[in-house]
Amino acid sequence: MSSVLHSEVDLTLEDPTDSAASRLPGDRRRGRAAATNASGRFEPVSRESFDDGWETLDDLPPLKTEVQEERARTIITRNDSPDLSFDRSINPYRGCEHGCIYCFARPTHAYMGLSPGLDFETRLFAKPNAAALLERELSRPGYTPRVIAIGTNTDPYQPLEKSYHLMREILEVMDSCSHPVAIVTKSSLVTRDIDILSRLAERNLVKVALSVTTLDRKLARAMEPRASAPHKRLGAIRLLSEAGVPATVMMAPIIPALTDSEIESVLEAAAEHGATEASFVLLRLPLEVSELFRDWLLRERPDRYRHVMSLIRSMRGGKDYDARWGERMRGRGPYADQIAKRFSLAAKRLGLNLRRKKLNIADFVQPQKGGVQLDLF
Repeated sequence: MSSVLHSEVDLTLEDPTDSAASRLPGDRRRGRAAATNASGRFEPVSRESFDDGWETLDDLPPLKTEVQEERARTIITRNDSPDLSFDRSINPYRGCEHGCIYCFARPTHAYMGLSPGLDFETRLFAKPNAAALLERELSRPGYTPRVIAIGTNTDPYQPLEKSYHLMREILEVMDSCSHPVAIVTKSSLVTRDIDILSRLAERNLVKVALSVTTLDRKLARAMEPRASAPHKRLGAIRLLSEAGVPATVMMAPIIPALTDSEIESVLEAAAEHGATEASFVLLRLPLEVSELFRDWLLRERPDRYRHVMSLIRSMRGGKDYDARWGERMRGRGPYADQIAKRFSLAAKRLGLNLRRKKLNIADFVQPQKGGVQLDLF
């Protein structure tokens, strides 16, 4: 590769030392990526755990995952973002036990009065009426079918799905009415539903994207502690492909100076396992995610801290994040251009993205019972 390119940006970096004092002891947060649990930005009072000198925090038990059931009123969320290829999505869960430290959805937990830190990984919400709501919404007069994306905010195949089966119930509704669906996940649990997915694939109604950020198992465990290991995600791509289900690989996100060196190797591994398409998203650090990610870097990769953050800011106009349309997913500047070019060249060499599959919306059959069933509640 050619020498690394840098944009002309004045980069003054300050270590987030304030977060070190509020970190929970390692034994309490074992298996979690975040180390802090600061109050959400909408709370009138800020609360943080700290050691009062009596070492009482060490006596507390490890954090356990708590699940609260939420009786949602609607299930299809709509958007008009020019950065997205879909205008509607479903999230059967709030929060995500995978605990990816870089997850851009973390700040949404603040709307629940909870912390985007450890609360996002440990205090989860399930919507047990998701499939019934979907059936009702699809049965409404005038509904026009378009691809529904699932997994765009929190992972529908996170460990909680093993007991709740909400994603499987949703897919059964999609299958019964021939509605197209696009799935994004970091979990090999998606292969549990190959029977339904293969039926959908026969009618060109489904695409599944596995997010593979790194092939380094140690890095993945630290960065995405409860997501499937990289080789398990690649294995899921192979099983889906062998079952006739179109499989995509996503590097979401690419982290400069940490995972960008793996662009070619990740795409090569995915192609060998049957992936036909590939895409990427540059690391995004909105709101509370910035401090959480910087604190994680200082704990897990302190030698990379300044290099990673300087490159991020070089692609974000000197800031940790730039939320403008057209730039938030890819960044700008010489280094961002280099990442995009490397990704494109590797995908082309491997025969990925030769034809992007457009899902079928013509065979949709509107449910007849959904509205009647839920009108009784």
